[in-house]
Amino acid sequence: MSADFPNENWVNRLREVLNTDERYAEVAKNWEGDLTVYIDPDEGVVSSNLPVIIYLDLWHGVCREAAMIDPKIDEAPSAAFVLRAPLNNILKIFSGELDPIQAMLTRRLKVEGNLAYMLRNVPTVLDFVRCCRIVEAEFA
Repeated sequence: MSADFPNENWVNRLREVLNTDERYAEVAKNWEGDLTVYIDPDEGVVSSNLPVIIYLDLWHGVCREAAMIDPKIDEAPSAAFVLRAPLNNILKIFSGELDPIQAMLTRRLKVEGNLAYMLRNVPTVLDFVRCCRIVEAEFA
């Protein structure tokens, strides 16, 4: 895991992976919805880098926009889905230690938006996480 995760280079690389991965394009071809991911510091940990927000505009297997937002400076765009978790839970999802669907259902990954839509599109959610793991492996 990159010591400075999350960072803008990671977000840009994720966009590249999402836009060039044929498997993701096929699995996510019907997905419609942008998302903001709020990454908070772990409980009891003070961090100068966190919280941060990652914004992703995902539409029919394409990432139309990706940005890292500092909430101390800018507001996140309104998105169809808002995900929020402490850094440790995000890292567990990327390492495969925590299943993203289980994380949503147990509120270790809080979700605002149409959870039923996400659950109907589990393959898309899982493939998105697979792409995140590709990027994370490159930065590790």
